[in-house]
Amino acid sequence: MKKYKKVAIGGTFDKLHKGHKILLSKAFEIGEHILIGLCSDEFVDSIRKPHPTARFEKRLEELEVFLKRQEFYERAEIIPLNDPFGNTISNKCIEALVVSHETKRVAIEINKKRARAGFHPLEIIIINMVPAENYKPISTTRIRKGEIDREGHILRKL
Repeated sequence: MKKYKKVAIGGTFDKLHKGHKILLSKAFEIGEHILIGLCSDEFVDSIRKPHPTARFEKRLEELEVFLKRQEFYERAEIIPLNDPFGNTISNKCIEALVVSHETKRVAIEINKKRARAGFHPLEIIIINMVPAENYKPISTTRIRKGEIDREGHILRKL
């Protein structure tokens, strides 16, 4: 029996990497059903990332492959995320939210909006950023710059 019936998690999940996988795995560890908000292309464009981002379909495909390999797929529901909040402020059934330290402020804002709507606050589970070999956090930006690979290994130029 899992601690929560419904847990939410959201992100761009571009260049699905070790940090993403740990974040997702935590959600599945504590929740029976996981609602995954995957940023839409329009939302990604509005964020103005410092690098190109794979299109929604490609990110969805990578995410589904990971979920199937981990045998999480049957417990997951993936929805397009068009803003930072998704349906976390309108869905009474969600009990917890798994975030990184980087996105903790969004979780706090979600709970403020839920309170204004008369909903119970979500339990916020914060996961530490996963360090690469050089102890700096693994991130899609660093992967896209060619500094590290998806597992956090430093890429050396020959």
